[in-house]
Amino acid sequence: MAKRKSGYLNAHLGWLINLIFAIIPFTSWLLGGITRIMRGHLIAGILQLLLIGEIVFYIADIITVILGGDLTFFA
Repeated sequence: MAKRKSGYLNAHLGWLINLIFAIIPFTSWLLGGITRIMRGHLIAGILQLLLIGEIVFYIADIITVILGGDLTFFA
């Protein structure tokens, strides 16, 4: 069975809402970190919440939401 794409917070909000969250820096930082921790990627989530490599996660979130509709970089 294929994994269903769910986006930020595993909430199935839809592609457009996830894109809006990815574009806004604060929501991308906060929701991205929480989502990574919820999906079991503790180190990536903590690094994002501590603002270490934030620009990398920010750009990766935008690209993966546009191309795939879900966070797929370390999430």
